[in-house]
Amino acid sequence: MYLTPEGERLVSVTTILDATKSEESKAALKAWRDNVGHVRAQAITTEAASRGTRMHNYLEHYIIHDDMKPLPSNPFAQPSWYMAAQVILEGLHHADEIWGTEVPVYYSGLYAGSTDLVGKWKTKPAIMDFKQSNKVKKIEYISDYFCQLCAYAQAHNNMHGTNIETGVIMMCVKPKTENDTPQYLEFVIEGSDFKYWSEQWNQRVEKYYKLNK
Repeated sequence: MYLTPEGERLVSVTTILDATKSEESKAALKAWRDNVGHVRAQAITTEAASRGTRMHNYLEHYIIHDDMKPLPSNPFAQPSWYMAAQVILEGLHHADEIWGTEVPVYYSGLYAGSTDLVGKWKTKPAIMDFKQSNKVKKIEYISDYFCQLCAYAQAHNNMHGTNIETGVIMMCVKPKTENDTPQYLEFVIEGSDFKYWSEQWNQRVEKYYKLNK
């Protein structure tokens, strides 16, 4: 839950997405956990979350200070540093203007969240999110990411009178070995794609509140 400046308690975007996953998505996640074992699955999830948090922190520091933190001596943190550097080299330089990082946004009465980056992407107002992955993801596996972008865009537009209709996912895949370069992946939604995913998000919000009357 988020608490808005007006004192309104709102459910988070990620909570809505988790609660409204399709049965196919739930079944696929359960099958993966059963296949690798629940203890191992939890360890993989925890490790990925820690890596993603570190990567986000390095990127946020770069955005604020226009400089990378030194390469950490901790070997467990080094992959995140290299992944952040790869995002900067291949993706972040396309951000023409930065309006804010870790920006809290909310849509009164519906939901709230925090977007990694908002500004202009190749001259267009955009919501930008950073993601890490253990492996290369196909576009059909990241529908929740697109809904998330649209959720933040709708909230920002409602709060600030902007007209954001572009969303960008800057994703980096962890290196397989310490000698490998992290792989950068980029997903952009705009135009009819943005409208489609905005409608998908609206349907998820409606579904959530029907399930939680």
